[in-house]
Amino acid sequence: MKFATKAIHAGVQPDPSTGAIMTPIFQTSTYVQESPGVHKGYEYSRSQNPTRAALERSIAALENGKYGLCFGSGMAAIDAILRLLKPGDEVIATADIYGGTSRLMKMMFEPLGIKFVFVDLSNAYDLESYVTEYTRMVWLETPTNPLLKLLDISIIAQICSKRGILSVVDNTFATPYLQNPLDMGVTIVMHSVTKYLAGHSDVIMGALVTNDSYLNEQLSFIQKAAGAVPGPQDCFLVLRGIKTLHLRMDRHCENAIKVAQWMTSNPKIGVVYFPGLESHPGYAIAKKQMRNFGGMISFELKDNDFNKAIEVMQRLELFSLAESLGGVECMCAHPASMSHGSMSKDNRAKIGVSDTLIRLSIGIEDITDILADLEQAIG
Repeated sequence: MKFATKAIHAGVQPDPSTGAIMTPIFQTSTYVQESPGVHKGYEYSRSQNPTRAALERSIAALENGKYGLCFGSGMAAIDAILRLLKPGDEVIATADIYGGTSRLMKMMFEPLGIKFVFVDLSNAYDLESYVTEYTRMVWLETPTNPLLKLLDISIIAQICSKRGILSVVDNTFATPYLQNPLDMGVTIVMHSVTKYLAGHSDVIMGALVTNDSYLNEQLSFIQKAAGAVPGPQDCFLVLRGIKTLHLRMDRHCENAIKVAQWMTSNPKIGVVYFPGLESHPGYAIAKKQMRNFGGMISFELKDNDFNKAIEVMQRLELFSLAESLGGVECMCAHPASMSHGSMSKDNRAKIGVSDTLIRLSIGIEDITDILADLEQAIG
């Protein structure tokens, strides 16, 4: 089944009681049992809910995976993965990951005795030199947030598999429409469903997908025991959003490449971070493992002036200055004070997140209007 067909049909069946073509919102906390322990597959909505189950099947199918699990937020999904670890375990993570991920790792799990090593894996073979006898997991973002670095998933997955290490890819920026890490040998795929999968800036949710039955059992137990699950209304909204994922991503990608090309010819703009530019260091990797280049762009003004960068963001009209990304509307963000605000300035500098870096989430508006807004704001 092709992706567009899966986006519309996978995991979803007409409601058997009414024939409703859309999965109903099962707004219930509990389910009547015929006798103690005898039921129709559902007992309590923290454990299972039919609306959530349909969404979990859908997201798993999009990632070509067997098992899908949804959580109350992307951070809750990440938390569930890290709960697989025990004191003494070590995690190797991409250096410039989302600030909330690094905060959770360093401030919540490191005090429990888990070690986190943040490194640049732009050269995938460098991973070998960082692996120790205690390495239990490798955590990747590709493209990374916010510098859009590309990591070779296949090579890293092979190294992990050979050494019995779990490999995890945060696939939020790429989405399953552009990239399928499980097909490249990765153990677990994570999504902030809040972003492109939901696509309309009206849901907070996270998801995990794996092909490993034992890991699925462990993660399902964590989902049930910890209880960080999404409600059926949010699940319904994401099911609806997924039906247009392929259409939205095509426009996000189409608009983003035009914006990136415009930026490279603008004398007031210095560095442009976008994997669809041939000048990007990860362009060849992106061509190899992605179907298109995504809708995220980061850039810095040529004079690298902090006040001017702030003024540009304040002058933008079509672009909303806001946390998050991946909605149908254009958004801009200041990583140093927003997504990576929890990191110290020195740590941000080490990974290349300057105080003048601007991140854009390119929406699906008319490209003429997008470029006009950037033109009037940047000049």
